[in-house]
Amino acid sequence: MTKKQKALLAVQALEKEYPGAVCSLNAQNPLQLLIATRLSAQCTDARVNLVTPELFSTYPTLEDLCNADVESVEKIIHSCGFYHGKARDIIGMCRKIKEDFGGKVPDNIEELTSLPGVGRKTANLIVGDVYKKPAIVCDTHLIRITNLLGLVNTKDPYKTELELKKLLPPDKSNDFCHRCVLHGRAVCVARRPQCSICVMKDFCLYAEKLT
Repeated sequence: MTKKQKALLAVQALEKEYPGAVCSLNAQNPLQLLIATRLSAQCTDARVNLVTPELFSTYPTLEDLCNADVESVEKIIHSCGFYHGKARDIIGMCRKIKEDFGGKVPDNIEELTSLPGVGRKTANLIVGDVYKKPAIVCDTHLIRITNLLGLVNTKDPYKTELELKKLLPPDKSNDFCHRCVLHGRAVCVARRPQCSICVMKDFCLYAEKLT
């Protein structure tokens, strides 16, 4: 079996297991999703979803965030951790969006990664979820699961992204990433994957080694 054939099997198996593939961060518009994703670094999505309602009600517009007091933002997002840097980045990215991109969240990786605090993971999420372009969000779940499957052999997010681009159908890549997150939380848990109940055990390299 080729890696491409295995990737397609993985896509199909996870589609059946998790038909509703959606981002677990709550957001009403592209800017909110961008900010929520920045807050999610080293923090759970559940915690971010508890924090963002107050942040977005206090600062409902791009203009409001551009003029926000950094200490006020820090206070609201404190429980997300690393709040000094995150608050600084949130205000900085909003100001750059206003000044350089006419107030609109960019739709491509190059421009998104020019924003303060935005790396390829965040940029790919925006490109894929907001603008519906093929994208691969290399979070820890995706990297771990695709390594266990034998699709990639690297822990480097950028290298993983490039390898998976060669293997995944472009129109399926966004949802595959979301489904890997769901599967990583429910079944293929870090350090204790439950291979016996995994829908991909029949073609997973790691599961094969256990038999």
